[in-house]
Amino acid sequence: MLDAKMPEAWRVLRIQSELVDGIERLITLKGAVTVFGSARFPEEAAEYQEGLRLGELLAREGVPVITGGGPGIMEACNRGAFCQSGESIGLSIELPHEQLPNAYLDINLNFRYFFVRKFMFVKHAMGFIAMPGGYGTLDELFEALTLVQTRKVRRFPIVLVGKQYWAGLVDWMRNTVLTRGCIDADDLSLFTLVDTVDEAAQIIIEFIRECDGEAR
Repeated sequence: MLDAKMPEAWRVLRIQSELVDGIERLITLKGAVTVFGSARFPEEAAEYQEGLRLGELLAREGVPVITGGGPGIMEACNRGAFCQSGESIGLSIELPHEQLPNAYLDINLNFRYFFVRKFMFVKHAMGFIAMPGGYGTLDELFEALTLVQTRKVRRFPIVLVGKQYWAGLVDWMRNTVLTRGCIDADDLSLFTLVDTVDEAAQIIIEFIRECDGEAR
């Protein structure tokens, strides 16, 4: 019985190690924005180019950029920030299909456990931006919405970029989820839908400035 429990004990230590390492490595990080988006967009895709611009816009305002550290939109945002000498952070994850960290990271943390990685996404974020993406992006988006809805974190901007891409999801939430009473009308105000990364960046930057003003 004791032998059977040993692997579980070591797992707890690995989890603890990831938490401690992540907190120590990012302890000086202030006012960051976490950006989610698909790993599958190539460099020539419009979405990649938009991600590149988003990273640039945030870095010019001194806003650190956190992504999942992989390719696609994650790489684009990190690249935009990195090339503007901004802080560029990647929180990578071990996956069955190997996903190497992109080349535009000042700090890269590699995680074994999704829930530890999610904690790090939220801990230093003053805003979330969701660009077009798949299951991972949706998972991270709804995690953020749930944390704000349940007041487990302070309310911060959650911005969806690409009205055409997100319209179907938003319509379903409004016409089905809300209509069936599974969420309240106020819950639909927890996110903002925009068309461009310029709008998304502006929302985030204005929020950070307001928070800085309150802190003074």
